[in-house]
Amino acid sequence: MTQRIPRAAAVPPWGLAVSAMLSVQLGSALSVHLISTVGPAGTAWLRLSAGALIFLALARPPLRSIRRHDVPAIVGLGVTTGLQTIVFLAAIDRIPLGTAVAVEFLGPLTIAAVRSHSRRALIWPAMALAGVVVLTQPWHGGIDPAGLGFAALAAAGWATYILLTQRLGDRFAGTGALSLTIPIAAVTAAVFGIPQAVGHLTLGILPVAAGLALLLPVLPYAFELLALRQMTPAAFGTLMALEPAIGVVLGLLVLHQTPSITQLAGIVLVVLAGAAAQRGGRRLPPASSVEPGHGDAREKGDDRSRSSGLAAMPPPPRRLGPQRKDELPAQSVSRQASDGDGTRSGQPGEQHERQHPQPEDQRCQRLEQLRRVPSATEPAVR
Repeated sequence: MTQRIPRAAAVPPWGLAVSAMLSVQLGSALSVHLISTVGPAGTAWLRLSAGALIFLALARPPLRSIRRHDVPAIVGLGVTTGLQTIVFLAAIDRIPLGTAVAVEFLGPLTIAAVRSHSRRALIWPAMALAGVVVLTQPWHGGIDPAGLGFAALAAAGWATYILLTQRLGDRFAGTGALSLTIPIAAVTAAVFGIPQAVGHLTLGILPVAAGLALLLPVLPYAFELLALRQMTPAAFGTLMALEPAIGVVLGLLVLHQTPSITQLAGIVLVVLAGAAAQRGGRRLPPASSVEPGHGDAREKGDDRSRSSGLAAMPPPPRRLGPQRKDELPAQSVSRQASDGDGTRSGQPGEQHERQHPQPEDQRCQRLEQLRRVPSATEPAVR
């Protein structure tokens, strides 16, 4: 008898997705204090370097699986990740966190609208852009053009990141792609970050950078991976529309950046546009891929059946467990009697004797039949 393992309280998939977004925005908010010490590029370099070490410790890079045509995408994704991290940190150093996230969100929102192949879907990026205008209030003249420019570059980087991630996600599973690209991102950020951070590094900064690396990108990736196993991409994308609002809340709580009523209305427009753009935005699997647990399992099962000679056999009857000797069906005994020795006799007398055996022979054949009936604990042949 097997012991039942107590089941732990499972976190719902939407809770994992929201936890990932909270981790991202909390890491961004806490990075502002480090930016003031080592600069945006220096912060990006330290955070990505610590993240690269963590991913390399968790997963071995799948170097043997790399093909020549994968190299441009791997290098491109690593460089994009490094540059996007730098420009986004430069943006939140100049403008409020919620505003920077709302502008950056225009990147994936545009990708979702363009990939929907519908002209109506272009309404949603326009609606989000209107929300950004209401949020930034350029007519007041208090907005930082450089901060908005860095946030717009981060939006373009996020859009490129999505396209390259989907391509590599079809080739590498789990943390394989990140163990390849995050070190490249760290090297890219080092080009700009080391000169900016030289002379400002202390022993106290290193553990802070390691903690920020856990908040972004280690924990968000783990949470997103678990959430996407239980959610459709469209549902996950709809939840991602909450990220600008989460950025506003954490900007208020951590950085004491209080938005006005008009700015809150702009955030609401961006969130609604992001949620609406995800409707019907589920990505179809590539033609060469097979959905896990369905086609792949059938193909493997068919291969096993053909190799074992079971492909042409009819499905076995439902097995209710081992039967007693006096419960064996007469048809099974008769079939065992006619085929049990591996030959078929053409003599009527022999067939009659095998169909109606003597008591001693019948006892032996029933014992043989019991030996051939699988027990309830044996694995079924698939």
